[in-house]
Amino acid sequence: MANVKLFDQTGKEVSEITLNDAVFGIEPNEAVVFDVLISQRASLRQGTHAVKNRSAVRGGGRKPWRQKGTGRARQGSIRAPQWRGGGVVFGPTPRSYAYKLPQKVRRLALKSVYSAKVAEDKLIAVDALSFAAPKTAEFAKTLAALNVDSKILVILEEGNRFAELSARNLPGVAVATAETASVLDIVNSDKILVTKEAISKIEEVLA
Repeated sequence: MANVKLFDQTGKEVSEITLNDAVFGIEPNEAVVFDVLISQRASLRQGTHAVKNRSAVRGGGRKPWRQKGTGRARQGSIRAPQWRGGGVVFGPTPRSYAYKLPQKVRRLALKSVYSAKVAEDKLIAVDALSFAAPKTAEFAKTLAALNVDSKILVILEEGNRFAELSARNLPGVAVATAETASVLDIVNSDKILVTKEAISKIEEVLA
C-alpha cells in the first residue's frame, strides 16, 4: 500500500497516511478516463443554439405571385429556404448533449486519475482544514505553507463550509467534496489537496 505524508494546516509534517491500493494504487486506464472526460465535457454544453425555420421567420403568409401564367417558377412563400431572408433548413435546434456512462466505468476512471496523481506525487494530504470563519487570506496562507503555487483542486469532507468559502475566491483554486469531485476536475488540476476525512470517504465509496 502507498504511504503519503500527512501535513497539518501550517504545513508541518505530522505523520504518514496509508492509502488503499484498490483506489489510489491501480494501473490507470487511459481509455476509460478519456471516455469519461468526453462525456463530462459534453454534459457541460448548453445546447441553446437555434435557427429560425420557415415557420418562425416573420412574413411570407401570402403567395408572392399566381401559380401559372407568369413564366416564373411557382412559389408559395417569400420565406421559403431558397429566398433571401427565408427560413433555414436543417439548422441546429436546442438539445441536450449529455449522456451517461455505466457506473463501473465512471468509478474506474476516478480510481485511475486518483492513482495517477499519487504516482506523480501530486496528492497532498492534510490532517484537517479548519477555519473559525470564512477567510480567504487564511486559506492563502495555508496554501503557501504547503508550498502550493499551481492550479489545485481542494477536496473537502462534506459540511466544511468555512473552508469551502475561504478557498473558492482564490485564483487557480477549485473546491469539491469527496462525493462531487469529478474526473474532469482532477485532470484539470496540477495537484490535489485532500483532507484525511475526505480520503476516508473516497475510499469508502470507491473501494
